[in-house]
Amino acid sequence: MRNRTEESQQQKSVRDLRIGESGEISSLNDPEMALKLLEMGCIPGAEVKLNSKAPFGDPVTIIVNDYTLSLRLDEAETILLK
Repeated sequence: MRNRTEESQQQKSVRDLRIGESGEISSLNDPEMALKLLEMGCIPGAEVKLNSKAPFGDPVTIIVNDYTLSLRLDEAETILLK
């Protein structure tokens, strides 16, 4: 039986998306970051699409609920996808 840490390491996050790919948010992995992300519209069930990456890969921009958000990679990694 796998523990929760192993499951979250195997689960895809927004950080893993390629430009143009999308996914449905399943959960937010970091309790401290969750409130900020929820306020920005990153709620479970919402579709998120990776819009662009900065030249060195950080930050990234995502589209969620018709809004474009810029996130650092460590923030994007906390948004887990189905």
